[in-house]
Amino acid sequence: MEDLPSNRQLMGATAFAMAASAVILTTIVLPSEYAIDPTGIGQALNLTQMGEIKAQLAREAANDAAATASATTAAALPAAQVADAQAAEDAPTAAARSETMQVTLAPGEGAEIKAVMQKGARIAFNWSVAGGHVNFDTHADAPGISYHGYEKGQQSTGQQSELVAAFDGKHGWFWRNRSAGTVTVTLRVDGEFSELKRVV
Repeated sequence: MEDLPSNRQLMGATAFAMAASAVILTTIVLPSEYAIDPTGIGQALNLTQMGEIKAQLAREAANDAAATASATTAAALPAAQVADAQAAEDAPTAAARSETMQVTLAPGEGAEIKAVMQKGARIAFNWSVAGGHVNFDTHADAPGISYHGYEKGQQSTGQQSELVAAFDGKHGWFWRNRSAGTVTVTLRVDGEFSELKRVV
């Protein structure tokens, strides 16, 4: 009969299994499932992008569910509230103005800037990235509307376009630095908005 492994051998095997599990967790599971890549190996193996896609799909599913709930709530509004909402939409838009903001992002860090706008208001915007590239999400929110998407992109170094507010609320941009080094995002906004502020 073969000898059973000693306590020392069992402890060594257990320690090896735990170390292997930790390596697999940090290099494969976290990058591919959650887009968290503390070692950088996930990005080299393109696993981080898989995690980003999964996270984005999960966010979109949650946003779709929230939008459906918002639509149901809006359909049930009393006539007086609908009239108040219509009056707010008919209010004059903010005077045209210009503003520039800048954010510096470490690798993996995100930031969000929003302009407060009324429905139908227009802004021209131009943002650029110095030092690398970012993923971006141009979107809006308001009371009762948790998310309204305009445009998304990956590995972008900038964008120049126009945004027309779909409703009264906060409209703007979220950027996440997906470069190996620190980047600086510079945003210029011209048009009809009452306030421009960083919210994340």
